[in-house]
Amino acid sequence: MHPKSTGPDAGPIRADEAEVLPPDERFDALTSGLIEGVRSRDDLAGLVLLGSASDAGEYRRDEWSDHDFFVLTHAGRGEEARADLGWLPDRHRVVLIAREGAIGFVAMYDDGHVFEFALAEPPELAGAVAGDASVVVDSADVTARLVAAGQQEAAARDAFDPVNDTNLLLVKIFLGMGRTRRGEVVNGGQFVRFHAVTHLVRAIRALHPGAEPGSRDRIDPTRRFEQDYPEWAAEIADALDRPVADAARSLFDLAVRILRPGWDEFPDRAADAIRRRLAW
Repeated sequence: MHPKSTGPDAGPIRADEAEVLPPDERFDALTSGLIEGVRSRDDLAGLVLLGSASDAGEYRRDEWSDHDFFVLTHAGRGEEARADLGWLPDRHRVVLIAREGAIGFVAMYDDGHVFEFALAEPPELAGAVAGDASVVVDSADVTARLVAAGQQEAAARDAFDPVNDTNLLLVKIFLGMGRTRRGEVVNGGQFVRFHAVTHLVRAIRALHPGAEPGSRDRIDPTRRFEQDYPEWAAEIADALDRPVADAARSLFDLAVRILRPGWDEFPDRAADAIRRRLAW
């Protein structure tokens, strides 16, 4: 089902005006358009700007920043609202809209600007996590409470467990190598390039604290990793440029070199077992 268009005159931003706006002004204009669009609809109850779109994250904004946000509907009107995205600003400049799951959307404009958002009734967003967030529309008086709960959940997830993450890192490398040697290179690559790297980053952040939680992304620990650990980030990036099997071995060696010194809880027996089984 494709969301309806409201025609070439939809949205509060004229195309001939938007095309000449500098990036920061274009971003602000789209934000204003979002607020106006949500307020114009009787089925929409709230708008929450997330990440660099929020007031707290504005200092991180650059030419590659997109708009992340939640839009809340009134109770019982979620499906109706998801069927019509005519409230999006500058609607006639949207070149694609795709669904991500039951309540998620992504939209791209002809200048490459991207919207990533969830459009849901409040119960559908129960358990959602939120870092930097600005509540800009809250007509049903539930949006702020939902965001507060999401930020508490994000803070809880931000507590890293280096032992568990290191154990998972080793297991993901081992499983990825097994799949790769079996010939399942695409699937094996997911274990190595995504899962193993995520747990390595989490373990590093736990044992070698970088930025304080106030400036660190509480949802995705890989965000802004280069700012906190430039040398290690460069080594991880170099490893990921290699074929899967070489990447796995490089990440394994990096993990041992970075995490093991001075840490009595490093899982040496597990690392030795992996070396033996993989003939490393």
